[in-house]
Amino acid sequence: MGSSHRPGPRRRGHAGSSSHPSGDRVLVLPGEEIASQGLKPGPGTYRVGGKLYASVLGLVSPQPPFVQVIPLSGRYIPKPNDVVIGTVTDAQGTFWLLDIGAPRWAPLHMTGTPWQVEIGETEKFLRVKESVVVRVENLDATGRIGVTMLGDGLGKLEGGSIFRISPARIPRVVGRGGSMIQTITQRTGAQVAVGQNGRIWVDGDPEAIHRVREALRMISEDGLRSGLTERVDSYLRSTSRSDDEGVQVPPSETAHRDASESHFASTPPSEGGDEPGDQNN
Repeated sequence: MGSSHRPGPRRRGHAGSSSHPSGDRVLVLPGEEIASQGLKPGPGTYRVGGKLYASVLGLVSPQPPFVQVIPLSGRYIPKPNDVVIGTVTDAQGTFWLLDIGAPRWAPLHMTGTPWQVEIGETEKFLRVKESVVVRVENLDATGRIGVTMLGDGLGKLEGGSIFRISPARIPRVVGRGGSMIQTITQRTGAQVAVGQNGRIWVDGDPEAIHRVREALRMISEDGLRSGLTERVDSYLRSTSRSDDEGVQVPPSETAHRDASESHFASTPPSEGGDEPGDQNN
């Protein structure tokens, strides 16, 4: 952004304003000044004349020594080491193309999997519409996204449902120190894999999937307010059965397949239904 840009006016209740409720995330508009407190400009920000401004509508997230603004809408912007959930859109002789919700497809090469794949046999291992958990390995200057399935917690997804939520809400889904996701899995007995691209895979009995879906809806719709973990925990406790809770095991490399997809209010209704199982393959 050039120095000729004229930043928008400061607003009450936004960055740098003492009127913003304690504990809530700071929402900023494009062009709004950010109280940087000596931090450097990160994603979603820019500097003009020694001051930092937001380049997108989103939530201020200090990540010392940087400060960034996490967009409330738009496509997922990948970063190295992000763990994401992708859906196969095409299978070529040596790689698969994955939709990870980014501006470009992400190719997964056969050497980036734990399988011994022969050239031309990719469809024997992954087919179109199947889903995987992968890690963003690298980004080049042209915007090409490199991903890998090699690593703990990565692999093919079987069964379950995939929900979509704004990537900006993922930190609230995880919670501080993993508090929110632990609450959800322990109270429902469901297995959950969270992608930083806003896709969340859930497996379990139908009632457990329904309760996780409702918890995620609460986070999607109420993610800016404080006390969210307590409200989600209260809901899950009020709907629990005696056999719901238990220790959860992360998805293995080959344990899950054919995940269906569902969407929340952050995704246009025309793209899918709200209930698990609406788009079973």
